[in-house]
Amino acid sequence: MTDAPAAARPALDADALASALLTPHGPLARLDVVATSASTNVDLVAAASRTPGAWPAPALLAADHQTAGKGRAGRTWETPARAALTSSLLVDPGVPGDRLLWLPLLAGLAVVRALRSTTSLAAVLKWPNDVLLPAVDGVDVAGWGPYRKAVGILVEVLADGRAVVGVGVNVTQAADELPVPSATSLALSGAATTDRATLLVAQVGELVRILDVWRAAAGDARTARLPGDDGTGDAALADAVADVCVTVGSRVAVDLVDGTSLDGDAYGLGADGELLVRADDGTEHAVVSGDVRHVRAGGAATLGG
Repeated sequence: MTDAPAAARPALDADALASALLTPHGPLARLDVVATSASTNVDLVAAASRTPGAWPAPALLAADHQTAGKGRAGRTWETPARAALTSSLLVDPGVPGDRLLWLPLLAGLAVVRALRSTTSLAAVLKWPNDVLLPAVDGVDVAGWGPYRKAVGILVEVLADGRAVVGVGVNVTQAADELPVPSATSLALSGAATTDRATLLVAQVGELVRILDVWRAAAGDARTARLPGDDGTGDAALADAVADVCVTVGSRVAVDLVDGTSLDGDAYGLGADGELLVRADDGTEHAVVSGDVRHVRAGGAATLGG
């Protein structure tokens, strides 16, 4: 495994982050930066559940080194110290429960926007909770095709209705430090910056801003409108998500939670963030949960779950 020099992977500067992110200058009510965490999601869920008053939303827990990151379906992983950006944001969605499916999608939109603005990389979203980057070598990887996974997102809802949004970004990993060939890092993709503080400030800012707009519309992503950054007008959050989501418009195979598989064409997003799939038999389905693979017209998988 590549042993990057410590100077190439500096620790997060807690004081600088606090200056940028904590009120009154930033959006956060609390910020904790720790050297090591088994899982920032596990730790933040436990802390906010145990002493909710000590964790006013929005609050962020960031770790320089996460040793047992938590993903969907109980998957875990470990990255070299300070090679990734691992953080969890406690938020108060304040929306009806049936609209919470939008939360990982909106988090993905926030990460896509933050990466595009800071790294100049063409980040895209895979429904419902992964952020991908184009493969720089142009070579397809079985199950993933022209994209590589750079970011994983995990949302967990607390008993009091608040939620923890965990985001793990591969930042400076070398190829031999990645767990699978379908993964990549910002450095391997040619990012304009790999400064984790810059990335974190942009990511948190985008996420809090998007969730504020969503909350103000009572969780209706079709009417919530995100002001345009270029002066050309605003866009509905649902449309903004669909625009960056490569799943929409793709042929997909969905492994459903009941053990069955659904093959068809993903043609849009539902009112509550469901993936709309038109099956090969002509029936239409609103997928709430499942592992999605994009497949070629000929049937070979090109994007993994």
